[in-house]
Amino acid sequence: MGKLKTLFLLLKEDPKKIRLAIMRNFSKMKVSRCIPSKLFIKWSYRAYIGKKINLNNPETFNEKLNWLKLYDRCEDYTLLVDKFEVKEYVTRLIGDKYIIPTYGVWESFDDIDFDSLPTQFVLKGTHDSGSVVLCKDKVMFNKQLAKEKLAKSLKHNLFWHGREWPYKNVKPRIIAEKFMQDSKNADLKDYKFMCFNGKVKCSFVCSDRFTENGLHVTFFDRDWNVMPFERHYPRKDSLPKPEKYEEMIVLAEKLSKDFEHVRVDFYEVNGKVYFGELTFYPGAGFEEFTPEEWDYKLGSWIKLPDC
Repeated sequence: MGKLKTLFLLLKEDPKKIRLAIMRNFSKMKVSRCIPSKLFIKWSYRAYIGKKINLNNPETFNEKLNWLKLYDRCEDYTLLVDKFEVKEYVTRLIGDKYIIPTYGVWESFDDIDFDSLPTQFVLKGTHDSGSVVLCKDKVMFNKQLAKEKLAKSLKHNLFWHGREWPYKNVKPRIIAEKFMQDSKNADLKDYKFMCFNGKVKCSFVCSDRFTENGLHVTFFDRDWNVMPFERHYPRKDSLPKPEKYEEMIVLAEKLSKDFEHVRVDFYEVNGKVYFGELTFYPGAGFEEFTPEEWDYKLGSWIKLPDC
């Protein structure tokens, strides 16, 4: 009875916090997989955004991303969200000089040939987000910790978290890549270009991810002016423009030309541009805008069929 009373008090004081806690825990439970994707998306949208989703006539950016999750079923998306397979697509469209060198790809941690790897490298899952292991010195590398993290990743199917259907059938593997380090910046930033029907309309940068201040997400227009809104995270007043910004725009538009919407990520390392990844549903379509009018503004840039 005491726990129930505490829950009601918290719900009264901060209902959104409770909704999010319930939804996040529910999405991790296997029973949630029995829920049809459309219903799951409706519940998630209510929990994260705080209102009902309109899937019959979507207007906002978040509504349209969720509409695309349900109804835009191009089989190629499964290959394009695979961090190994996408490299062939990128090489074909813009060339292999933009590809971070790959040392190998394996189906299990025990299959990794560490003797063949250089002193520094990066390991990560090809099928999910966040399962990154950095090795700055192979002699000091803690294989056991890396194995625990990546073994857990291999069992994780990102589809069930937000019903981003392209991830459902991605083959779980581990990829080893070159350790990328910029001589001027210890914190390697990736620049995320928001492309709408093959045109870059804006971009954003994630910064301060591992600092006491916490993650900041700052949006910029095509002229690198800070845009007057926030999406879930606070923004910075300014950030330095990347040296190869215009080149990244050209490349992003080449890679996004066949899609209603896709986010194209690049790194700038020692004056060179490298491809990061393609993301079809930023934030899974569950990150709120402040002020809300920008959810509608970005939504107007996505042209859906029959919408």
